[in-house]
Amino acid sequence: MTRRTNLSGRGVAACASGNVLEWYDFTVYGFIAPILAQKFFPTDDPVASLLAAFAVLAVGYAARPVGSIVFGHVGDRIGRKPAMIWSVAIMGVGSVSIGLLPDYDSIGIAAPVLLILIRIMQGFAVAGEYTASGVLVVEEASSPSRFLIGSIVPFAMMWGCVLGAGVPAAVSTILPTEVMQDWGWRLPFFVGGMVAMTSVVLRRNLSESSAISAAPASRGSPVFAALSGYWRQILAMIGLMFPAAVIYYVIFVYAASDLTRRMHVSSTAALDISTSNLAIIAVLVLLFGYLADRFGFRLVLFVAGVTTLFGAYPLWGLMHHSNLSLVFLGQLGFSVLNAVSWSLSLTTLSGLVPPQVRCSAVAIGYNTSMAIFGGTTPFFATYLVSRTGDDFAPAYYVIAATVVSLAVIASLPKSLPHWRADEG
Repeated sequence: MTRRTNLSGRGVAACASGNVLEWYDFTVYGFIAPILAQKFFPTDDPVASLLAAFAVLAVGYAARPVGSIVFGHVGDRIGRKPAMIWSVAIMGVGSVSIGLLPDYDSIGIAAPVLLILIRIMQGFAVAGEYTASGVLVVEEASSPSRFLIGSIVPFAMMWGCVLGAGVPAAVSTILPTEVMQDWGWRLPFFVGGMVAMTSVVLRRNLSESSAISAAPASRGSPVFAALSGYWRQILAMIGLMFPAAVIYYVIFVYAASDLTRRMHVSSTAALDISTSNLAIIAVLVLLFGYLADRFGFRLVLFVAGVTTLFGAYPLWGLMHHSNLSLVFLGQLGFSVLNAVSWSLSLTTLSGLVPPQVRCSAVAIGYNTSMAIFGGTTPFFATYLVSRTGDDFAPAYYVIAATVVSLAVIASLPKSLPHWRADEG
């Protein structure tokens, strides 16, 4: 039987562990945003407070392109392993810091300022996580199973999302509402610190990627080499990840807040719906990775894109129904489609560029897309609905993102140029 990956089970777990923290942390922030809005941005207008809290989420993402330059350089020049250890350690420190941060009533304007600085630090660090760990995993995978093995990282990522939704849901269920509002919201951030510590321990004995020693080193900065020699591929990466970022943050961050604020669904019910669908995505990413290896990645991406194009409007309609079962089904439909993008993203993006600039190019492409289209989505969706009065404005945004992605998919080669059989 052909070995599917050169990494041990512990090595794969070490690579994937930091992605649990990355998406746990950002999901927790999104779900607790209504409380953070009151604690750090108190105003008489709840919409303005929520916009401020979502703006901080966007600021964290805005730091990603800068972090991608630093961690991309580290990943290509020094090694994937150092980039992974430092990124997860910094994220963990940031998570604990938010849990300890005094609110506006305690220290005034310093509270939101410190929150912004922490989110910038985390956004900077997160730029090295998903890409460095994902690149290492797919580089060590055998060619016939590369998409399946590559889907293990988003599999872990989605379980981070499940924890990010499930932990606040559990805390809000156990604690009375007034306690949750007072100090209970801090507990999920301390859990993030524990996840970071576990990841650092797992990664200490991780082996470095064999692709680094096998590939010729780039002259000068690998970041400059990526930007100058592979800018078209980087633009393709940004467009390819556009709908993945938008859909995720529309249905799991914006919609969760919208359900509780405008549709008067309890926060516990909204979190339960999201947690269930995130768990479903976690399972589906492995299935779609297998299907991409079996039938071709372009076909799987194209079918998902076309389905999203025609399904976004009716699915959003279900999510605005008064029946919670229909809300669940609407989010489920989006979740299935979103799972395809996440499942195939790392292997597809990594296969577009050679090993010596891979961390830099993938980090820049992926993090730029997340910064522009991911972290800004809850803010943008809230603003659009508030300004237009049209509750379906987020669905139109999803459709526009999908059109861009389909154009990129059509331009991709049938066989990714830098995944050669001898690399696995």
